[in-house]
Amino acid sequence: MTQFRLKSVVTAAAIAGALAFSAGAYAQNIKIAVVGPTTGPVTQYGDMVKEGVETAIEQINAGGGVLGKQLEAVYIDDACEPKQGPVAANRVVNDKIGYVVGGVCSGATIAAAPIYDEEGVVMVTPSATSPALTDGKDYQFIFRTIGRDDQQGPAAAKFIIEKVKPSKVAVLHDKASYGQGIASAVRDNLQAAKVPVAIFEGINAGDTDYSAVITKLKSEGIDFVYFGGYHPEMGLLLRQAKEQGVTAKFMGPEGVGNPDINAIAGDAVEGMLVTLPADFTQNPDNAKIVQAFKDKKRNPGGAFQMTAYAATLAIAEGIKGAGANEPEKVAQFLKGAKLPSPVGELSWNKAGDLNSFKFDVFNWHKDGSKTAAQ
Repeated sequence: MTQFRLKSVVTAAAIAGALAFSAGAYAQNIKIAVVGPTTGPVTQYGDMVKEGVETAIEQINAGGGVLGKQLEAVYIDDACEPKQGPVAANRVVNDKIGYVVGGVCSGATIAAAPIYDEEGVVMVTPSATSPALTDGKDYQFIFRTIGRDDQQGPAAAKFIIEKVKPSKVAVLHDKASYGQGIASAVRDNLQAAKVPVAIFEGINAGDTDYSAVITKLKSEGIDFVYFGGYHPEMGLLLRQAKEQGVTAKFMGPEGVGNPDINAIAGDAVEGMLVTLPADFTQNPDNAKIVQAFKDKKRNPGGAFQMTAYAATLAIAEGIKGAGANEPEKVAQFLKGAKLPSPVGELSWNKAGDLNSFKFDVFNWHKDGSKTAAQ
């Protein structure tokens, strides 16, 4: 097991808080805060995480819970807004909750992570993929159950280079931590392979008219567009590009893989390429978990349901492995653990990132389905 050490910046108050956990702060259920968007334009991602957490908690509790106690989810809204990340984190701390599944969006998660780490709260994000979350931070309480953009970006670029073989590429992004980060990773990998990137620029998230950038795509003769960001902007780009007669192929990361994009883009969404976590529902070992989702009329095949299930499982197994409901000991256990999960083996490097994670490329269809891209 990796030797565990508290960062020197942990305050006396934080240590006292950790001692409070061990002194029996949780006399009843073990609470897990589920932090993500329950308001705002990307609430669907929060819903995906909620479905994964609830399914995991139901199954864990039905099996006897953890150390004789039941798990309980507490939902806290950060609207996926960076300025709300610390507000949500402080609520977790003030409510003396020792574990978090979340945040969901990278910007809000990056803003909240220092508070969780300094206050000794174990945070496991199932969906925040930005490398900036963990790079150079030396966090001890921060973990992921999803890969990073510098794993997802190369997977996208590899497909573009080997399968699409475009002649002229535009790489767009939403100017945010997640979108710009993954767009930069794709651009860098394409350029390293000598694929021409004629345009690399940001658009303003929340705008309703992207005609200027679409006109630029048309005038530059772009035949492939990669967009780093979320589904509301991608949906508008697709629809408005089709309206202007742009025939370029579009691709995006898991942030665009949301069923609501179909209502925004209409028929223009057909054939959009998207990188997503591998379809873990197809693994026979996950059959019982998939059925548990379906029994509750939940979708196990979205971008974050299985990674959220895995995040919840990691916390539960961490408490069991530590033999105590003490976040400090749980974090220590996880740093050296190798845990089976529906998304594959969970093991973390020193930074709290997964040692391996699989992203695949899918074709998105106007009926809301997706198929593996060839």
